[in-house]
Amino acid sequence: MTDTPLVVGVAGSRRDGSHTLQGIERALAAAADAGADTDLVDLGDVDLPLYHPDRSTEESGEAAALLERVRAADGVIIGSPVYHGSYSSTFRNFHDYCGFDEYEDTAVGLLVVAGGGTIASTLDHLRVTMRGVHAHVVPAQVGVRNTSSKFRADGSLTDDDIADRIDGVAEDVVDAARMRLAAREPTSTACADD
Repeated sequence: MTDTPLVVGVAGSRRDGSHTLQGIERALAAAADAGADTDLVDLGDVDLPLYHPDRSTEESGEAAALLERVRAADGVIIGSPVYHGSYSSTFRNFHDYCGFDEYEDTAVGLLVVAGGGTIASTLDHLRVTMRGVHAHVVPAQVGVRNTSSKFRADGSLTDDDIADRIDGVAEDVVDAARMRLAAREPTSTACADD
């Protein structure tokens, strides 16, 4: 039995110096500290054409490899900037490639960053769409408002409460992933000789 879950972080931004990416990197560091193996999917640095339902994933840049990385995960932490009150088109395009095979029985945590103060609808949209592919979305989530004042140039946070909340979501994902791993392990039953 292994109790070391794999947690994949998906950063849904293409911006250089992305605060979303910095937040996901923070979350993955916390997941590693909690005993998970981690993998970062930076959607700003992959070849992923616009999803087309009539084109196979093998003909879609890095889609097949990216889906395999998510499918292998026991937990996923999704990050997106807030765009027009919802998540980014970069994340949406990736999410259109995904389905039950990628998220069934997978623990998922949510993190959004906003240049202003609106985060609630983006978190709601992510939660609904992740549940739509049968992900187990942990209750805790993080929304970072006014991000330019919350992150330093080196990616560290200026706000200890937000740092603690990001760490907490990561730890919740690791815990939920461990529980799901344990539930999938076959139980041994001793046979009594009569």
